[in-house]
Amino acid sequence: MIGIIVSGHIHFATGMQSAVEAIVGEQASLEFIDFVPTMTTEQLEEQMISSIEKMNDGSGVLILTDVPGGSPCNRGVAIMLNRDDVQVVAGCNLPMITNACFERDGVSLDELTDIVCEIGSQSMKDMKKELAQLENNNSDSFEDEL
Repeated sequence: MIGIIVSGHIHFATGMQSAVEAIVGEQASLEFIDFVPTMTTEQLEEQMISSIEKMNDGSGVLILTDVPGGSPCNRGVAIMLNRDDVQVVAGCNLPMITNACFERDGVSLDELTDIVCEIGSQSMKDMKKELAQLENNNSDSFEDEL
């Protein structure tokens, strides 16, 4: 099973943890690492490496971070550059994390990374435009029925 690490600034990770567990339940090989002001980036990287070593059964580990270019992302990328069994996706949201949990069995790390990125792009919606599209679709179908 592909391991998953969620990391972000302050309490992003543990905040996501409560939401993820409410949706998918407690998961094996899923860890949440907050980057709090009292930590150094070296300590953050050490925690990530420790989690990777604990979780990785040979399937690899996907690190999901809050902000592209932020310290959790940068530390994940530093690890990824030295390992073939780690990938990093930055800018993650709740649908990406929950779907990563659902989709990680029976796929490769590369496939899971692609799936998570696709879900991330699909889950962002301008709701005003979505509602307008629904209104247009409903009025079109109503006119077609006349």
